[in-house]
Amino acid sequence: MRLGFVSAGAAQGLVAKVAAGNGVEVAGSFGAVGAMLEKFDSGEACDVVILTRAQIAHLASKGTVVESSVADLGAAPTAIAVRAGATAPKVSDGPSLRLALLAADAIYFPDPAKATAGIHFAKVIDQLGLGAELAARIRTFPNGTAAMKAMGEAAGHPIGCTQATEILAVPSVRLVAPLPTGFDLATVYTAAVNARASHRAQAEAFVKALTGAESLAARRAAGFE
Repeated sequence: MRLGFVSAGAAQGLVAKVAAGNGVEVAGSFGAVGAMLEKFDSGEACDVVILTRAQIAHLASKGTVVESSVADLGAAPTAIAVRAGATAPKVSDGPSLRLALLAADAIYFPDPAKATAGIHFAKVIDQLGLGAELAARIRTFPNGTAAMKAMGEAAGHPIGCTQATEILAVPSVRLVAPLPTGFDLATVYTAAVNARASHRAQAEAFVKALTGAESLAARRAAGFE
């Protein structure tokens, strides 16, 4: 069975794992939630949509997703990453996070206009008073997975930030820690069946498998809390 998805990139690794275990072929789009919401609203065909809880609630209120199918995957913390094999910097509080960013020669994160982690981390940089100082070192990408893959291939001493789920899904990078208290953000991602789904019954079954008790260990391993 092939199912189409319009989904936040934060859920891509988990979707692939659960799909493989249930004989489902995955098709569709994964990326920054803002861009994915635009795709869904523009009518891109899909069976399952995965966005933030607030976005799915809004879609349910409009009747564009099946309200009875709505279910949470869990919360994904926004976290710091470095390349696999690199020494993990201390990022346990504001001052240590500030020093870690200043020590990096490039800073990788997703779209600061449409990606949840990118929007938030751009604010964190400003909150730390580093906007001007780090401007030339910032490297942004359409989504967190792309940012992490690029950082994994980079030379020098890069650092990155995106959802923990996207970090854990890229073997060339390693998760250091969630952003410290006062700078932290955990985003709840939620799945639902498209009201116009071509394979509604199969989509409903997949959402149950993705969010139910049988996938709890997989969700935890993927970085969802």
